[in-house]
Amino acid sequence: MEILSREITASGLYKITSSDGSFFIRPEYLVTLSKEDFLINDVFDEVQRQEILDAGLVTACECKAVDYLARSEQSRTGLLKKLLDKGFEREYIIRALDYLESVNYLSDERYCRSWLNTRKINHTEGRGKLLSELLGRGISKEISNKALDEFFSENDENEIAVRCYAKLLRKGKSGDKLISAMIQQGFSYKTATLLISNNGILPED
Repeated sequence: MEILSREITASGLYKITSSDGSFFIRPEYLVTLSKEDFLINDVFDEVQRQEILDAGLVTACECKAVDYLARSEQSRTGLLKKLLDKGFEREYIIRALDYLESVNYLSDERYCRSWLNTRKINHTEGRGKLLSELLGRGISKEISNKALDEFFSENDENEIAVRCYAKLLRKGKSGDKLISAMIQQGFSYKTATLLISNNGILPED
């Protein structure tokens, strides 16, 4: 491979024009080649050529991931699936996501906070249901519980339970069906039965 020109972009990527065509790479994705060698040398052997092309494919994954992240917070697992669906290879995706996490552009913690604050707008759910939803989105139990601790320090779970109870009553739920529905929404059996016995009011702790 012969490098014909290099042009650095504002995001730190290099636009490469070579005998193989034009593409972008982030030098951090090079494995054996040093950044200095890459910038100085113009001709590379077949092994080095493949390393440079691989770095270009990882960079392409990164650029697509950044496009998704510019629209909204993403979870690592969700972003991995989206990129796989776009036809990118898992090996390249993982390297790109590792880099984005290392520079804090991708964060499961931020995703959890964003998802929980959006979820509460149209849903009345307890900790159990929210934990299950986060785990189902590939978030670790540790990160999920930390995010939920923060969320419920700012949002009273009892108040959410009361709203959920009222919402289910409007849907015609009562008795055991109401209790079952409350449990499905992530609240405890104790909370559900207390709401029923106290006509939608939870006693103060």
